[in-house]
Amino acid sequence: MSTNSKNLVITLIKTNCKVIESLSKALKPYKISLQQFNVLRILRGQNGIAANLSSVQEKMVNPMSNTTRIIDKLIDKKFVKRNICEKNRRKIELFITNEGLKILSAVDAIVEKAENKISQKLSEKEKENIVSLLKKMNK
Repeated sequence: MSTNSKNLVITLIKTNCKVIESLSKALKPYKISLQQFNVLRILRGQNGIAANLSSVQEKMVNPMSNTTRIIDKLIDKKFVKRNICEKNRRKIELFITNEGLKILSAVDAIVEKAENKISQKLSEKEKENIVSLLKKMNK
């Protein structure tokens, strides 16, 4: 690995840690994790159409094997409801509840503020360039 590659990877890891830490800290007063926030945003984006575990997992920023546990916690908090599909009893349907929508509306501005603070030293053009380069790396 070249020195530039090593520096790039180390910087990406450090940046990732800083971003996760900042967003997690912003969400902490609301007692939801970053992963729970991500699931809630995915379900809100369904606009009332049922989602299933695999569709949620596909859309997650960080798809992981513990999605079921995350959803179970959101159900316990009354932010998500789980229904058994009437047409296929083996299929589980997931929906965001009104309580889930309320918590999201409360934290949306908080998360946006944290995102802006994280990227405040960059111009809009620099942000665009970084996103473009990172997408290129992720292909």
